[in-house]
This record gives sequence, structure tokens and C-alpha cells, in this order.
Amino acid sequence: MEFQDVVRRRRMVRKFTDEPVSDESLQRIMRNAVRGPSAGFSQGQGFLVLRGEPLQRLAEKFEWWSGDDAKTAPVVVIPFSAKDIYLDRYSQADKSWTGLGSEDHWPVPYWDIDTGMAALLILQTAVDEGLGAVFFGTNKDEWPALRAEFGVPDIYAPIGMIAIGHPAEEGVSEGASPLTRMRKRFDEMVHWGQWQ
Repeated sequence: MEFQDVVRRRRMVRKFTDEPVSDESLQRIMRNAVRGPSAGFSQGQGFLVLRGEPLQRLAEKFEWWSGDDAKTAPVVVIPFSAKDIYLDRYSQADKSWTGLGSEDHWPVPYWDIDTGMAALLILQTAVDEGLGAVFFGTNKDEWPALRAEFGVPDIYAPIGMIAIGHPAEEGVSEGASPLTRMRKRFDEMVHWGQWQ
């Protein structure tokens, strides 16, 4: 698929068939995820891929994880960011001059931004594979239990979850925001040379 088609076709798919996602597709999706930008090549992301029994455990123990429709997806990927890996990287000799070895000096949390970019690569690659996907948030109060259940080290924070599968419907899912809100005009969002 051409890249512009991937961008145009990407949407949040909330209903899935029971058809499994092939190992080959899942490998391509995750290989692209780890190719995302990473400040200082810190590589402070981690990805937990759940299907089969581990995914059933997620559904049983963490009912908050998504709406009923997304729970039908055969795969869930949880992208994690690790701030401490970034801070450690920027404390090393070749980066210490930046002063970014302390969280207080970062203008924005690049660990989360880089992980968000990896999540977008997952969403786009799913489209390229002929699949659907939806990104949704997590309950911060449940992070410790989620880490404990799946053996995730404490330094990793889930930025959200991505359900992946074969779409069960065409077009925009019922109840999705694009059905009730218009896309802003291009010139409302993109400013050339000066905001006004």
C-alpha cells in the first residue's frame, strides 16, 4: 500500500472479527514499532504483545482496559516508556553536556513522545497489513497490578494500549467522535511563517 493511502485510511477500529492476526503481520508491526525516533538513541521503550491466554488474563483481571468492542481483538500491544533509561542515557559522557540527566531539565517528556511515535507506527503498519487497530488509555491506578501480572519492571509506564485485528465493519465505528465532530480545516491547524 502507498504511504499516503496508509495515512488516509488510518482510523480507530473498535470492532473486530475473530480471525487471528498472522505471525508474519505481527512481526512486521512490531519490527516497525522499534524503528521509531528515540532521543539520544536512548531506546527507552518496551512493548508487551498479548494474545491467547495472556490476553484472556488481561480481559479477566483488568476489566477497565477497554470497551466491550475492542475486547474482541485477537491482539493487544501495550507500549511502555521508561523515563529512567532516558535520564541515564543523558547522564553519559557524550550527552552530559546537555544537562538532561535530570528530569527537571527536559522541556517535555520525550520518553512518552517517542513511545507515542512508536504507537503511531503500530497503527500505521496495521493499516498497511490490512488490519484495524485502536489506541486507548489505561487506568494509572492499575499500573502496579498490570506490571505485576505480566512481569514488567517498575521503570516502565504504559502510555496506552493498542487493540489489533481484522475490522468487523467498514467506515467509522458507531459512537466514534468523527461522527459527531467535523475535522478542522487545514488552515485552522497549519500556520505558515506566523500563527496569525
